[in-house]
Amino acid sequence: MDRLSIDGSWLYTPRVAADPRGTFHEAFRAADLPQRLDVAQVNCSVSRAGVLRGVHFADVPPSQAKYVTCVSGRVMDVVVDLRVGSPTFGRWEAVTLDDSARAAVLIAEGLGHAFMALSEQATVVYLCSQPFNPEREHGVNPLDPDLAIDWPAGLEPVLSDKDAKAPTLEEARAAGLLPDYLACQEFYATLH
Repeated sequence: MDRLSIDGSWLYTPRVAADPRGTFHEAFRAADLPQRLDVAQVNCSVSRAGVLRGVHFADVPPSQAKYVTCVSGRVMDVVVDLRVGSPTFGRWEAVTLDDSARAAVLIAEGLGHAFMALSEQATVVYLCSQPFNPEREHGVNPLDPDLAIDWPAGLEPVLSDKDAKAPTLEEARAAGLLPDYLACQEFYATLH
């Protein structure tokens, strides 16, 4: 696993074996993860081009670590550091996940996650450390100009009503919705 620039996020690029029958790869191997991920729920979303989901996060603890891969099509996957007090607070990093390289992203609790479908249709599967809990789930508007995520030109973003009405990063911070960096670090220490 390769560490991304935001602490608590990694990119896994598997070896894909190909022969005349097709391909094979290990999509997930718990022993190779830099942190423990007890899978409590598996989500699958199918999106058309331009669909933008996120930026989503959950209260820490327990929050929700995610292991995300694109099994069909192509997406721009984005990790956002929403942890108040983090050296990289407000920063984002994007990677391309697709059905060719078969890469995956591991995202620690407290980080925000979003993705945009780049292909005509994209299927994203993510393993989650905790089940969905609507009372603990939050969002930051993915089009917040202060976040300035560089979404691809030429695709009109299609958002859910919930994501379109989500607060900006500053509004979420002012409302006390964002995770605290030190509290996240303490929580991470309990996972090893």
